[in-house]
Amino acid sequence: MTSAPFADDMQMSLIYDHFFCITHPGHLVNAPSASATSAEQAKRRKYENLDSSFIFVPFGVETLGPWGPEARALFKELSKRVIEFTGDLRA
Repeated sequence: MTSAPFADDMQMSLIYDHFFCITHPGHLVNAPSASATSAEQAKRRKYENLDSSFIFVPFGVETLGPWGPEARALFKELSKRVIEFTGDLRA
């Protein structure tokens, strides 16, 4: 688990727990990232009692590549912040 200041006022910290889970072959066609989604939900339950001054994001990635929805959302938010900070649209 990793923590870093995240909110604009620096009063809240982002905590993320990154992990890999096994891709189930049957999920690749019908439900890509199903394993990562399920594992992210389990991690969210595990850390549900964290203090409200933390923003918790489970960051799940499957062994064959699909990312969980919360991992994708966090990456998108971090990318947006880098672009805003640097002004570089390729960031």
